Amino acid sequence: MAIFNTHNTWAFAFGLLGNLISFAVFLSPVPTFYRIWKKKTTEGFQSLPYVVALFSAMLWLYYATQKKDVFLLVTINSFGCFIETIYISIFVAFANKKARMFTVKLLLLMNFGGFCLILLLCQFLAKGSTRAKIIGGICVGFSVCVFAAPLSIIRTVIKTKSVEYMPFSLSLSLTLSAVVWLLYGLALKDIYVAFPNVIGFVLGALQMILYVVFKYCKTSSDLVEQELEAAKLPEVSIDMLKLGTLASPEPAGITVVRSLNTCLCDDRKAEIGNGQGVRNGTHFTTTT
Repeated sequence: MAIFNTHNTWAFAFGLLGNLISFAVFLSPVPTFYRIWKKKTTEGFQSLPYVVALFSAMLWLYYATQKKDVFLLVTINSFGCFIETIYISIFVAFANKKARMFTVKLLLLMNFGGFCLILLLCQFLAKGSTRAKIIGGICVGFSVCVFAAPLSIIRTVIKTKSVEYMPFSLSLSLTLSAVVWLLYGLALKDIYVAFPNVIGFVLGALQMILYVVFKYCKTSSDLVEQELEAAKLPEVSIDMLKLGTLASPEPAGITVVRSLNTCLCDDRKAEIGNGQGVRNGTHFTTTT
């Protein structure tokens, strides 16, 4: 039997494209873990997204083994399990004790205990198409939870009116991935593959809309706030200068000021006699 069954041309095309896009998404954290490896510390990074991604790939891989003609679903989730395991290994190697223990506990609870429980129950309590439906339902439920995670990011963007923590390239990649896998599920008439990607597409599109709104569309209130901040800058500078002068009343400075005032007064008397006192007197007062 051929490895690639191409009797469904659209499913094969969308599956292949989905593999390429998802492959790029799986590799997107490489710069992060290169930084962790180089600095020998995980800094403020969290392991939860990678543990969840590994569990998701494991579930979908198990589901794919219960179906026919879904080899492209097997390939991408096999790669996902492989790359996420490497990420987690690097994180555990360089994390502090608290983060390391949390990651190990999460792995034991979710990826080992949870997956083994699902595997045993499905293998012994369900058979044939019923088993595939149960596993598919579990995959859909978990995928919906994963796709709902960006809601916190969306809330942050709306609240802060900043897209600093929502990279456009990642949002675009996830949206394209959701669209392609949605079409793949529709081509196979597999509701378990198609349904969660509908939610992924909606949330991804919302993220991109918010990015455009808050990145390139400045409201009038934003412009007014910027103008007010710019107008306040000179006042702050003057106040700091005054504070610096009052905070360091050195005797030498006082002597110099008095000497300067004396010279200025003498010059002023000379200039008043020439009829130029008003203008230069004002200038001297401001400078002092």
